[in-house]
Amino acid sequence: MEKKQLLYEGKAKRVYATDDPGLLVVEYKDDATAFNGLKHDRIAGKGILNNKISAFFFALLAEYGCESHFVKLLSEREMLVKKLEMIPAEVVVRNLVAGSLAKRFGLKEGKPLARPVVELYYKNDALGDPMINEYHLYALGMATPAQVEAFTGEALRINQVLSGFLRERGLLLVDLKLEFGVHNGKVLLGDEISPDTCRFWDAKTGEKLDKDRFRQDLGGVEEAYREIYRRLTGETYDI
Repeated sequence: MEKKQLLYEGKAKRVYATDDPGLLVVEYKDDATAFNGLKHDRIAGKGILNNKISAFFFALLAEYGCESHFVKLLSEREMLVKKLEMIPAEVVVRNLVAGSLAKRFGLKEGKPLARPVVELYYKNDALGDPMINEYHLYALGMATPAQVEAFTGEALRINQVLSGFLRERGLLLVDLKLEFGVHNGKVLLGDEISPDTCRFWDAKTGEKLDKDRFRQDLGGVEEAYREIYRRLTGETYDI
C-alpha cells in the first residue's frame, strides 16, 4: 500500500491518498486544540496514543457488529481506513452532565442523566459547530432520514457497548463525539474514538482522564492519555 499526496490536514490528523482509491491513510498528530483552535499546544506522544486507542476501540466495536472505516494499523501514528463520504454532523451521546450541557441547562457537572441524550452539531469550525437537529440535515440535503436513523441508532449502540466495557475497567464514559460517513451505500463509523473525542472519568475518584485536562488547564494531559491506554490494554506506553 503506497501512501501518496496529502488530501486534508485538520487540527489533530492528516489524511493521505493511497494507490487504492477506496483507502486512505490517517496520521495522528501531537497537536492539541480547544475552543475551535483558539487554544493550541503540542503534547508529546498524543498522536501515537490516540492512534492506538482509536484502533483498539474500532476493533472492539467490530466484535459487536459495529462497522467502522478502520482497516488496520500501519505504524505508531498511522492507520489505514476506508474512504467515506462524510456526513457533516457530529453526533454527541451524553450519559452524565458535562461541558456545554451543564452550561446550557445550569446543571451541576457529573449529574447522571435518566437516559442517554443524543445531540447533533453541524461540523463547521468557521461557524463554531452549531447545534442542529435531524430536520436541518433533511432540509439542507446533508443526510436522508434513513441515514440519520442508522447513525443515531448506531451511536446509541456504540455508547452502550463502550460504557459497559469501560465500567469494568473503572472508567465512566461521560460522553462521546462520533462522526459517520457513507461507504458503498452503507453508513459506517469514521473519525476516531479517543480522549480527544470522549470524556472519561475515573469511576471512584471522578478524576478527568481526557482532553478536559487540556481545556481546563488541569495539567497531566500526557499522563491521563497514557492511563486510558493502560486501562484498555493492560500495557504501558512511555514517551
